[in-house]
Parts: sequence; structure tokens; C-alpha cells
Amino acid sequence: MKRQFPYVSTLIVIASAAYFLVPLYAAFQFSLQMRRGETSLDAYASVFSSPVFLNTLTFSAITSFAAVIIGSVLVVPTAYWVRLKLPKLRPIVEFVSLMPLIIPPVVLVFGHLRLFGTNSILPLTGSDLGTNILLVLGYVVLSLPYMFRAVDNGMATVDIATLTEAAESLGASRLRIVTQVIFPNVRSAIVSGAFLTFSICLGEFVLASLLNRPAFGPYMVQLGQDRAYEPAALAILSFGLTWLLMAFMQFFATRRPGQRILPRFRPAR
Repeated sequence: MKRQFPYVSTLIVIASAAYFLVPLYAAFQFSLQMRRGETSLDAYASVFSSPVFLNTLTFSAITSFAAVIIGSVLVVPTAYWVRLKLPKLRPIVEFVSLMPLIIPPVVLVFGHLRLFGTNSILPLTGSDLGTNILLVLGYVVLSLPYMFRAVDNGMATVDIATLTEAAESLGASRLRIVTQVIFPNVRSAIVSGAFLTFSICLGEFVLASLLNRPAFGPYMVQLGQDRAYEPAALAILSFGLTWLLMAFMQFFATRRPGQRILPRFRPAR
């Protein structure tokens, strides 16, 4: 018996693709019309030639990468310890990790300013370095739901209890177990959460704007207020970068996170 062609699902897919691709194509066409009567890449050349573009993109890339590193160091041991020793606290930890999705970023940044302002015990906002640290910590909080969920799902596919017992029987310390056993076995999940965190923090606006940091998100907003064609080109570039990160995330997410089991340990004497 022949299967009927899925007309409804195909129509839904086409309509969904058109909903996203048609505005993107319109923005791309508009970005090519900076030179009247001709199709050119002048808007893209103007964006790339701007030192502000390179500076803000570099700043956001560095802070996003720092947020990924700090988030991984915090989330992986926490998820590992909760799954191994404190399974009853897992619902509470999951709820706490979802709080950044409930609390608006503007509330988060005003709370940071109140706690770490110039009149507080730890005045981080008194210097550029301290404000940058505060921005990175804010990015870590914003990325917590995505990083924790990715790492927790990765650990669900690995028998961490057996791996821990095997490593301990070979004389490995708990720190060495986390760094050389758990981290390698959930590396695909960590990379997936890292790329998602990086793409979110790269274009974040609220924290960077209220902390007055030279980040990529405020630059895009400011450029949209001052120029006509360059914002469209910048939007296409940001979409392309985000899609590239998503492609990397999908590539690493489809890899099995438990390919490496145990490193070689020397038995304790």
C-alpha cells in the first residue's frame, strides 16, 4: 500500500521556512542597495572597515568565551555531584538553574549594580576590569539554564557511578576523576552548551548596555539608530555567525559523549 504524500506537514515546513527566510532575504537585498541603482557590497565593506565593529566583536567574543569557561567549571562538577551523591536535590538544582529564564536581565543587572556598586563592600564597578568581571558573571548566570541542561543530559547517557568506582579503585582522586574522567565523557555536551552560550552572550544587549561596556549587542542597536544599510548587513553577518555556531553545536551534539571511558591510572601503592 502506497503511503500518502504528507501534504500538511510539507506545507507547514514550507510556511515556517518562508516565515524566517523571506525577511532575511529582504534584509540581504536591502543591504546590497547602499549604492543607488547598483548592487554592491559597500555596506559590508563599511561594517568591516569600522574599528568599532572589530573592537566590539573582539570584546564580546572574549567575554563570551570567559563565560563559557567559568560556566563549564561551575556546572560540570555540580551536575556530577548531584547525580552521584545528592539525587534528592536534583529537582531543586534544576529549578535554580531555570531561574535566569524567569528573572528579567534588567533585574539581574540592577541587582549586580546594587551589590557591587561603588558604595558596596566589593565595588567592582569602580574600574573597567571589575565591570568586565561583573559582565562575565552576568553572562554565566544568563547561560546557566542552557549549560546545565546540556551537561545534565550528557551525564544521563554515561554511567558516572561505575566510572567513579572504577577510577577510585585505580587510586584516582575525586579531582582527577572530574577532570580526566567526567569532563572527557561529557565533552560533546559541554561543547554543545558552550556554543549555545557563546551565541547568546555574543549579541546580548541589556547587561552590556546598562554596565556601559563596549560590547557587540549595544553596537548593533546604536548602528541601527544612526545608519540605514549597515544595520542590515550587520544583521546578516550576525545571523550567519549564529547559524555557524548552531551547526557546530549540532555536529558535536550528535557525537556520543561516552566514547572515552577511563584514562590510564597508576594503581595506588
